[in-house]
Amino acid sequence: MKSNRRQFFKTAAAGSLGSGLLLDGCRPLPVPGEETDYRELDRVLGMPVLKKGLFPDPVIIDRLELLRYGDNFICRVTSKDGAEGLSVSNNAQMISLYPVFLNRLQPFFPGKDARDWETLLDEVYVYQSNYKMQNLALWVPLATIEFAVLDMLGKISGSSMGQLIGPVHHPRVAVYQANNFRGRSAEESLGLIRKQVEETGARALKIKIGGRMSRNTDDPPGRTEKLIPLVREAFGEEMVMYADSNGSYDTAEAIRIGRILEAYHYDFYEEPVPFDWYEETRQVADALEIPIAGGEQEPSMRNLRWLLGNRALDVVQQDIFYFGGMIRAMRVARMAGVLGKTCTPHISGSGLGYLYMMHFVSVLPNAGPYHEFKGFNREIPLECPTSSLSSEGGTVQVPSGPGLGVTIDPGFLEKHRIVK
Repeated sequence: MKSNRRQFFKTAAAGSLGSGLLLDGCRPLPVPGEETDYRELDRVLGMPVLKKGLFPDPVIIDRLELLRYGDNFICRVTSKDGAEGLSVSNNAQMISLYPVFLNRLQPFFPGKDARDWETLLDEVYVYQSNYKMQNLALWVPLATIEFAVLDMLGKISGSSMGQLIGPVHHPRVAVYQANNFRGRSAEESLGLIRKQVEETGARALKIKIGGRMSRNTDDPPGRTEKLIPLVREAFGEEMVMYADSNGSYDTAEAIRIGRILEAYHYDFYEEPVPFDWYEETRQVADALEIPIAGGEQEPSMRNLRWLLGNRALDVVQQDIFYFGGMIRAMRVARMAGVLGKTCTPHISGSGLGYLYMMHFVSVLPNAGPYHEFKGFNREIPLECPTSSLSSEGGTVQVPSGPGLGVTIDPGFLEKHRIVK
């Protein structure tokens, strides 16, 4: 295992955590061959996330509805006292998954106290044997419901969604420019990346390498080995750079490509092997100095516990839609924190995912320095009095109003119809 890479991330996370979880619980990372000690990870997994004390009175869910207009899905939750919360789903996934919302989740929540959300997460997992569906099929619809519930609770308490699960550490979020120009030459990709960076002022960027779960095949052939140095030379040493292979390589090829990334001073290497190759991910991490990132595709809390506890990941990237919401995602971030690791969540590109991600990042004590940015969804008309929702010098102001902190245009809402 390469100690300086690990030590760098431990030091960086300690600086961002301040007096938080890391300083009262950090233990040395396990040595190969030794049994992993999960006690600290299990301790933080057992800690409550939602600030239930903000709500002295019950918040009984009266109605839970799914609304649709074209391919846009909105969840609306209403309490018996008339409080309302809204969320916009990950529409790219919900167009296939809305029957799961209607048949497996919607019947469970009416009559339940929203203050008990963490207990309800455990109960709905077992309801109708929903655990058999663990993956995007379950977690995307459930995250959609959670975001509506948090919007409602935020409006009741006057808190932002982030403030419901932690103190605000980052009122502004620095972004990295994400892109996906596979299928284009290295030179054409560079031109498109330049244009995006100029538009956002981002001080960090991420390139796609390999061919996406492609068994060592590049797209097009030879692109990756040209692109890695080309982008570094174009932007210079001051630009923070990440690379994502989307599981393109086997172990040996992942290590070979990782050493090229190291030579050009890239800052993390995402999913070097397929996401569910756990032992192989650890082998790549042990062989390289560059920090290894992952977790976007992982649906299991237990598997992320293994990946973190067994030093396979330096940067954890759970997607708050794919992983079932902010509560579960915060538990993962806490596990990372006690090990001195950072959290840089993945964000799904459709709907209002970028807003949920910003609220989540705002309260992460061990947030990475830059966070994924794929542009703002202007197809959903809304107003935000506390943020321009634009990248200014590479940072975005997190909305600070109650709940999500935005108002969706009423005329747009009226176009939606209840899905039955």
